[in-house]
Amino acid sequence: MPITLGLDIGTTTMTALALDAHSGHVLARATRPNEANITTAEDRARGRSEWDAGQMLQTALVVLGEVVGQLGERRGDVVGLGLTGQQHGVVLVDEETRPLTPFINWQDRRGEEIVPGTEHTYTQHAVAWLGPDAGRRTGCSLASGYLGTTLFWLRANDQLPDAALACFITDFVGARLTATRPVTDPTMAASSGLLNVQARNWDAAAIQALDLPPAVFPRVREAGDPLGGLTKEAADATGLPAGLPVFVGLGDNQASFVGSVAHCAASILVNVGTGAQVSRYVERAAWEEWEGGEDALGPGRPEVRPFPRGGYLLVHAGLFGGRTYALLDRFFRQVGADLFDQAADIPLYARLNELARSVPAGADGLRCEPFFTGSRAEPARRAVWTGMSDANFTPAHLTRALLEGMARRFHQGFSHLQSVTSAPVEHLVGAGNGLRENPTLAEIVATQFGLPVQMTVHREEAAYGAALVASVGAEVWPDLARAGRIIHYGDAITPLAPGARQP
Repeated sequence: MPITLGLDIGTTTMTALALDAHSGHVLARATRPNEANITTAEDRARGRSEWDAGQMLQTALVVLGEVVGQLGERRGDVVGLGLTGQQHGVVLVDEETRPLTPFINWQDRRGEEIVPGTEHTYTQHAVAWLGPDAGRRTGCSLASGYLGTTLFWLRANDQLPDAALACFITDFVGARLTATRPVTDPTMAASSGLLNVQARNWDAAAIQALDLPPAVFPRVREAGDPLGGLTKEAADATGLPAGLPVFVGLGDNQASFVGSVAHCAASILVNVGTGAQVSRYVERAAWEEWEGGEDALGPGRPEVRPFPRGGYLLVHAGLFGGRTYALLDRFFRQVGADLFDQAADIPLYARLNELARSVPAGADGLRCEPFFTGSRAEPARRAVWTGMSDANFTPAHLTRALLEGMARRFHQGFSHLQSVTSAPVEHLVGAGNGLRENPTLAEIVATQFGLPVQMTVHREEAAYGAALVASVGAEVWPDLARAGRIIHYGDAITPLAPGARQP
């Protein structure tokens, strides 16, 4: 049976897995921490985030080698390697794909620095230079940490090397694995904020508006297209055969969707990690035909991202995830430390979940809007609890109300997606540790949407998606729609009845 490999180059960890491309079962997996952060303490205080791209490549080789070792004699069944990884960041390389700069990842905040002699940030300047119509072409607005914003900052500060090529980290790793010139795909390129999402190629007008050299941008090809064969050096490091087909990679947001959703046209994906995203697939992105027209792409409306090998992913991002729940956990631990001299370094999530389950749906009238750090559309907005009474001012009610507020925002994000496509939704798919590790929240989400939450039996959604893309590239499956049918789900989490308590 053919086996495809998927490699996910993440910010926190790197993960590789081996997928039986016919049965859908994961045969082997390996994960290593990404320890390549080289940001100095001084630069970290300035909001910088810089990483050693070469060290990230070496870690990727290690996890691939560990997976191959677990396969044993079945390593000969491997027919291809798919790639994915973090989006938005950039590393500049020379003609030999040697790094000229550190990898400046998506967490970098240099775009929020004030342009000398002005009161505005580099990001604000870049957005203004692009003009009001750019978002309609690019599907999103520039933000700090995006490749487009970082290149704009480097050029403005005379730090853009001559004859350099800009790479996403996935494209850098792919090029080094195959000794080929770096290329990217539309899903990655769109995360720069400078791709024309309908043309699936760089937006020449946007690049010119920012006064960036067109030659700095890599060629755009489709995810799953042949990139090249594995080099002898990479083969020796991993135990894979030299010449093994490696395929053009894709962004981790789209890879997670591919690796989670078996029926893409009829599903909604809620992915909860540190933050959260609500996503759904559409075949066409005809803005003029959508309800609200161009207004549908205004503040609070979804981003339009290319889907691998055709179609689009509508994404409502910047929602409330694990970071939000962590704030409540920190508050209660601080209460214990300040009032009862209890240790403040022991997470309380399990106990908070128990308390939330003891309260009926609706939290006896207590509501929370969890805008602790604002939103993309309203950065200055802050969290509030309303409807407090002597009956619901308890830790259990506060916790329940916050989780229900998160779920309500997920559903509002879904409503924004539905404002530009009215296609029916039959499946609600959950992903990310924020749902996997919190069945209380998962059941609240199911109740808010009125649909059971399905979650895959595998946890490595992005790496799994990269392996599925490789299975199409290797012609095991004719397209992603057919490949996705091999995804396996565990037991669904069903909605609560009105007023019921969670078991």
